[in-house]
Amino acid sequence: MKKGILLMALALPALAPASPNGGPLGDFSAHADVGNPKQAGRSTWNAATQVYTLSAGGVNIWGKRDEFQFAYRKMKGDFIIQAQVEFQGKGVDPHRKAGIMARAALGHDSAYVDGVAHGDGLTSLQFRKAQGEDTAQIEMPAAKGANVIQLERRGDVFIFSAARFGEPFEVAEYKDAANVPEEAYVGLFLSSHNPDVTEKVVFRHVRVIKPVKVGFQPYRDYIGSRLEVMNVTNGHRSVYYASQVPFEAPNWLPDGSALIYNASGGDPATRGRLWKFDLLTRTPVAIDTGFAIRNNNDHVLSFDGAQLAISDQSQGNNQSTIYTMPTGGGQPRKITPNSPSYMHGWTPDAKWLVYTGGRIPKGKKDNEYDIYKIASDGSGKEINLTNSPGLDDGPEVSPDGKWIYFNSTRSGQMQIWRMTVEGKEVERVTKDDKWNDWFPHFSPDGKWITIISYGLDVQPTDHPYYRHCLIRIMPVDGSAPPRVIAYVYGGQGTINVPSWSPDGTHIAFVSNSDVLN
Repeated sequence: MKKGILLMALALPALAPASPNGGPLGDFSAHADVGNPKQAGRSTWNAATQVYTLSAGGVNIWGKRDEFQFAYRKMKGDFIIQAQVEFQGKGVDPHRKAGIMARAALGHDSAYVDGVAHGDGLTSLQFRKAQGEDTAQIEMPAAKGANVIQLERRGDVFIFSAARFGEPFEVAEYKDAANVPEEAYVGLFLSSHNPDVTEKVVFRHVRVIKPVKVGFQPYRDYIGSRLEVMNVTNGHRSVYYASQVPFEAPNWLPDGSALIYNASGGDPATRGRLWKFDLLTRTPVAIDTGFAIRNNNDHVLSFDGAQLAISDQSQGNNQSTIYTMPTGGGQPRKITPNSPSYMHGWTPDAKWLVYTGGRIPKGKKDNEYDIYKIASDGSGKEINLTNSPGLDDGPEVSPDGKWIYFNSTRSGQMQIWRMTVEGKEVERVTKDDKWNDWFPHFSPDGKWITIISYGLDVQPTDHPYYRHCLIRIMPVDGSAPPRVIAYVYGGQGTINVPSWSPDGTHIAFVSNSDVLN
């Protein structure tokens, strides 16, 4: 097979680099046929559904020359591109190919690296080490049938991740990939593997990401944010809003009309403010929070939506303190006498708040972080509900008012636990050996929780910004293991607060990317 393609390539005259046959397309600057295929290709972008559709003919991307349709942009330095791949129809050749590519040039024999899904389910990381050479590949048998793919560049290392939707990624790496220059053509591609046949593929949930630069300082350096809304049943995602001014942690109003989030960076005049994002007009409007102008990402609505509890750092010792206020805006009322205190949940009757508090135990010098509750009107003392070594965090009350779910390192890894609202009958919910799980959030009917999961490369006590993480869903009783519903570049601020839609069909979350140049 390789020898036949070699002879054919040698017999053909040199082809000039392909010129764009189309202009900007969603996140890409152009689309073109590479290699002058017999059957002309085409790319389209549906702004309403946020779906890319590519059609293409072309010989196989394998030997010394390629033919395919390419929707691309030039990107310099590190990048991450994610997509969900759906071939249309049965297809003619089982090895029709669709995926994500980084290419040195637009010529037919250019050096490249790609992550590819084949029509027959084969998944592989392909690369041409130098112009005019044959292609090599790393097959990924554990990812056979993958329809979620991600290609990442870290310097001269390319990392291809692939999964069947609902499962974690399998990963392959191509190191020392100096064959692809620092500034490369990067995008989506399709080849039919047959010069006389046109195939079609749909790419959903495409995210073109410029990751954080090496050496960034957490809580000082920020990159932009995307507000995403996802159907929890089928995983379909849409970006509702994007801004280079970073924001975090969307709460969903009970009437379904809007989301509330906090600004986490950018202009000091707006950093720490809360914003109401209207889902119909897709515009944010500042919420009046009075003196509380350094809000963090721990803000939670009461079950009826009438009150908003916030965690603000603008007063006193500038440590996080919990206040309550009308959801529409107004003067905050101080609730927690001690700090730092980080708000996480209301009881359904709105009589109690549950939160994480850092307190210095007698005879110790450092804070121990445990779960507390206090009357929502600020009367009475706070009540300590957990007293276990390590970090307890993220408490949320079930819609029936019986349970508090939280995350804890008491088992070594960060896992999800639960206890009664009195702090009794403590039991473990997740039992993952590959993930650190954070922030359980209940569906409105109380049957499901979503969680955010980090790999073991992240310390159990840390939930950092700008990392690869998963949003997963599971039954509240732990009767089935968590299932992936979103593969996200984000972390801190992605899903810190309750963010289910009132009808229980969607969640809102934040993903991250730097400005795309």
